[in-house]
Amino acid sequence: MQGLDPTKLPRHVAIIMDGNGRWARARNLPRTAGHKVGVERVREVVRAAQDFGIEYVTLYAFSSENWNRPKEEVSDLMGLLKLFIKRDLDELHSNNVRVRVIGCRSTVQSDIRALLDQAEERTRENTGPNLVIAFNYGSRDEIVRAARALAVDVAEGRLKPEDISEDALDGVLDTAGIPDPDLVIRTSGEQRLSNFLLWQAAYAEFVFATCLWPDFDRSQFRDALEEYARRDRRFGAVPAPDLAVGS
Repeated sequence: MQGLDPTKLPRHVAIIMDGNGRWARARNLPRTAGHKVGVERVREVVRAAQDFGIEYVTLYAFSSENWNRPKEEVSDLMGLLKLFIKRDLDELHSNNVRVRVIGCRSTVQSDIRALLDQAEERTRENTGPNLVIAFNYGSRDEIVRAARALAVDVAEGRLKPEDISEDALDGVLDTAGIPDPDLVIRTSGEQRLSNFLLWQAAYAEFVFATCLWPDFDRSQFRDALEEYARRDRRFGAVPAPDLAVGS
């Protein structure tokens, strides 16, 4: 925390972890090697977030489009997810971290779904930092599912169409009860959201780190937080005029 102003830190940081494959290819290694190192970076960043006092960290772990990758790579990613939950859940729980999972779970294989459910249930009563894992997540799919939920409420008479509001939609998104991200970080130099938190990131600040995810460490994380602290967040408004000018 040395040198970081706690009053200028984001409450919620969302991270698009990009570049594992390119990191491995640059070293003539299989893509799986990049994903393995990427998991180690997840551990380091989650611990750093706790040290920096960040309340919520959301990680884009696996998108709904990632199923289109080669079957072997998808299988390797599922194995790493299982390993992460089995190996790290005890530490997360002992550190009072609450784990939440966003994304469509109904189409996920039963063993993975059981692990995700276990992580959430075991840490449900924890009151410390929140680790949000976006798994089988796509923001457009999330918004469509939320719209369907509101449509059902209207059809069954629990909601009037004129009562559909931003708050109503917020309440049926996967992220219900989670504050919108203040800062979105994407590694690898790419500058796009890739179907991640499209609704929630409407007024987020963005930092596009040039390093690949396996090279994103505590120092890089701190740099992103320092960049965020220099931003002037106006949420569409303009600063009040300086009444002292000319007086």
